[in-house]
Amino acid sequence: MKIEEYIKERVSDYYWRENVNCATTMLNTLSELYEINLDRQVIHSAIGMHGAGGFGAQCGLVEGSLMLIGILGKEKGVPAEEIINVCYCFAQEFEGKFGSLSCKQLRPQGFKPDNPPHLCEGLTNQAVQFTVEYLERKMR
Repeated sequence: MKIEEYIKERVSDYYWRENVNCATTMLNTLSELYEINLDRQVIHSAIGMHGAGGFGAQCGLVEGSLMLIGILGKEKGVPAEEIINVCYCFAQEFEGKFGSLSCKQLRPQGFKPDNPPHLCEGLTNQAVQFTVEYLERKMR
């Protein structure tokens, strides 16, 4: 199975079968791709990271990616300062690609009760692919 198909399938499963948010979906999908087992507390820590609980702050796709970068970096023995730099550059490149780090801008309709569920599924697929490509360049 091609990576794009795998990403699309896993994102759909996390959103529609597990009914979890974007940060949790990102963190879980990336951890599977990099074969990293996550403690359940790590997964639980992402529960409110969808724009700070729907407030519209930093996008959960960014937050889930940053969490994985830290975990992957430590697993590979990368020094903390280098991980910090990789996170900084990730944020810079994500903003350049998607136009913002802010959920409020990436999801301008907010989190209204009448919004369809998992409105960011397409963006999530793109963001997972972007993150995988970024990590392949920065953390081989």
